[in-house]
Amino acid sequence: MTQPERVVRQSVSLPTRVARQVKTLAERQRTSANRVIVNLIEAGLEAREREKHEFFALAEQLAQSSSVSEQKRLKEELARMTFGE
Repeated sequence: MTQPERVVRQSVSLPTRVARQVKTLAERQRTSANRVIVNLIEAGLEAREREKHEFFALAEQLAQSSSVSEQKRLKEELARMTFGE
């Protein structure tokens, strides 16, 4: 039987605007604000991990590409991922 995941209590201060959005989401989902915050953090961590994998996949394509135009496109995409638009 698997052990339940341990939880660690954290204190977070949210800007008023964000706190209102969290409260609204919690009411719509009929759950607690804490659950909404945990779900949002988990989604953000997963998104960051996907971005990292995408970045390394593009870097690998760049390393293997012999096409100058493809290299340019990949470099631009990597720059956008790193520095934004």
